[in-house]
Amino acid sequence: MAVIRHTPNSLRTRLRSGLVIPAHPLALNSARKLDERRQRGLTRYYHAAGAGGIAVGVHTTQFAIRHPEHDLLKPVLELAIDTLSSIDSASDRTTVKIAGVCGLTRQAVVEAALARDLGYDACLLSLSAFNEVHDDELLAHCRIVGEEISLIGFYLQPAVGGRVLSHGFWSRFAEIPGVVAIKIAPFNRYRSLDVIRAVAESGRAHEIALYTGNDDSIVTDLLTEHAVRTPEGTLRLRICGGLLGQWACGTRRAVELLDECKGCRDAEMIPSSILTLGAEITDSNAAIFDAANGFKGCIAGIHEILRRQGLLEGTWCLDPREELSPGQAEEIARIYQAYPHLTDEEFILQNRDAWLR
Repeated sequence: MAVIRHTPNSLRTRLRSGLVIPAHPLALNSARKLDERRQRGLTRYYHAAGAGGIAVGVHTTQFAIRHPEHDLLKPVLELAIDTLSSIDSASDRTTVKIAGVCGLTRQAVVEAALARDLGYDACLLSLSAFNEVHDDELLAHCRIVGEEISLIGFYLQPAVGGRVLSHGFWSRFAEIPGVVAIKIAPFNRYRSLDVIRAVAESGRAHEIALYTGNDDSIVTDLLTEHAVRTPEGTLRLRICGGLLGQWACGTRRAVELLDECKGCRDAEMIPSSILTLGAEITDSNAAIFDAANGFKGCIAGIHEILRRQGLLEGTWCLDPREELSPGQAEEIARIYQAYPHLTDEEFILQNRDAWLR
């Protein structure tokens, strides 16, 4: 039975403060079985790097964890919550815990209830299972899931399974009481603006945090102030943080980057150096996410960085067809050498053994 939740103000406050939220990968061994030691090690890395939240069971974790032959959704969610509970308690921190939820309504409700019962704060709601249904049906689905757990909307780019969602859809989505944030990741400036304008016009901009998932324009998203004209006057709002697959590697540098962007916003001064850095991050993303091949190697690309750093044993995915594209390893080697300041190399070397204990 659905349980209509009251969303804690503390969760909204934390999200609106602007957090680095990496999308958690799946650690596998050469037999493509869950490597619990390395899975916990990744969680410890993100926490030590200063991430304010972690998203588990999302695209970067591989949607195939839900397939009956793997049946890894609950074990992976449990591993993350158990590890985070321990290290949060030891460090007197509170990490925002987000679970990916997908599928048609029956499946999504089951996943949302599981996440809630395990102690997750909110779900990142994928709509990839709904291809061409009318907005009314899509929004009904969102409302039903939102009765189980707080919602983070997800505008996923069509190239990796998302669908185009109109300004009208986002306007109505913002009216759902349990919505706490929206991850904007269409990799398209026009569509990103649709979400921002919808939230501004909804009257709930003070409640709904905007997060970038546009790995191709992270710095631009974090620096830009949007002035949206509404019936009540001009409202100024920003994308306050990021929930990103790219931040699954180089996470400590991502925390520093977000702090730099916040400092620029506070000072109302944007140095050219941070725009240069933004271009370097986009170039890195092109290699890691395999933009040249329609993002086919995006998960394996993240794995390759973590493999180079000794956090993962290999780049294996549950689906053997998900692997580095031809030429992708060479591109990753190029950006790894070109931008060592983006990699967390020394930080990981100093702490890896403790994380993998």
